[in-house]
Amino acid sequence: MLFYYTAVSQAGERKSGAQEAPDASELAKALRAEGFILTSAKPAESPKSVASSLGKILGAFKIFGGVPLVEKMLFARHLSVMVKAGFSLNKALEVLILQSKNKRFVKVITELEEDVRKGTSFGDALAKYPDVFSDLFVNMVNVGEASGNLEENLKLLAIQMKKDHDLRSKVKSALMYPAVILVAMLAIGGAMMIFVVPKLISVFEELDAELPFATRMVIFTSKFLSTYWWLAILVLVALVIGFRIVLRTKEGQRLFDKAILISPIFGNISKKINSARLARTLSSLIESGVSIVRALEISAGTLTNSLFSESLLVASKEVQKGQPLSRCLAAYPNLYLPIVTQMMQVGEETGTLGDITKRLAEFYEEEVANVTKGLSTIIEPILMVIIGAAVGFFAISMIQPMYSMVETI
Repeated sequence: MLFYYTAVSQAGERKSGAQEAPDASELAKALRAEGFILTSAKPAESPKSVASSLGKILGAFKIFGGVPLVEKMLFARHLSVMVKAGFSLNKALEVLILQSKNKRFVKVITELEEDVRKGTSFGDALAKYPDVFSDLFVNMVNVGEASGNLEENLKLLAIQMKKDHDLRSKVKSALMYPAVILVAMLAIGGAMMIFVVPKLISVFEELDAELPFATRMVIFTSKFLSTYWWLAILVLVALVIGFRIVLRTKEGQRLFDKAILISPIFGNISKKINSARLARTLSSLIESGVSIVRALEISAGTLTNSLFSESLLVASKEVQKGQPLSRCLAAYPNLYLPIVTQMMQVGEETGTLGDITKRLAEFYEEEVANVTKGLSTIIEPILMVIIGAAVGFFAISMIQPMYSMVETI
């Protein structure tokens, strides 16, 4: 079983990550052999139960109450400026409480300010809110506090989150057009089945003629939607919820990610997005002073594709044994393009891995921007073909039988 754990040594050194173990006690023994005491352990997959299933269903509806990425980006940027200007940490947090417009975030910052005022380190205070602050955020703050470069690490975090936000925005914007077209097509098709086809059905019934299979299928669908429209809506909602629940399982997410990677259009985009995010995260963590092994473990949690995340967790273990990172990633040619492994190899050999990964991130971010700009141009002809096929099928199914009947009269 895979556990996500945190541990501390007698010298006060903190350690966290993911490790395979039969159970929590065996994990504790393994860490104790390394000189660490286990402080928390969470299974990657919780046992299946009625409560966990209910939690997944409720989680599928979880839309409100989160903290937007933009809010956290501004938080890091403003906090960096104020710390650099000489503000005490708790005073800076008091100012940020007044600036934030998100109620959930205001509550979190208020509790952070209270913890800091009581003497808790800022990193430990942030770690209490894993649903708001990622491992990346917490670890960079911890390193910043330990090295005395908190303002610089917060600045790096703000840049990291801005780049991440820009990347997400470009992909969402590119997918918005085809999504709107598909929804409109489904809505128009449903309206025709409910309001238009029933009028044609009455004509067919009066003539009492033998109808083709395609026409009978359209008529059946129309009658079903006209009579049981509420059931159709329930089935659609159930399918959406079921799909989201499946995606929250490890197997379901892995299968979906694998399908994305082998798809002709989105596979290449997914590789570039994950490579850009990996390079940007690694660059930020290395520049802030995080070890390469820990940086890989943290980066694994920031990627959108689980296959990329798994490859990084394996790579972190191999790097810990002394293997070069470039060689570890080269073992996954279906995930990482040659330019990624070659540039990382140069960075390792010259001792400039942080700078190289930063340049690699900029390269792939520009690549993603160029691809997403032309994405609508690529998808538009495909959508036109789909719409044309749907209209053609409807026309052949409903109009051709009418012509055949007229010819026999």
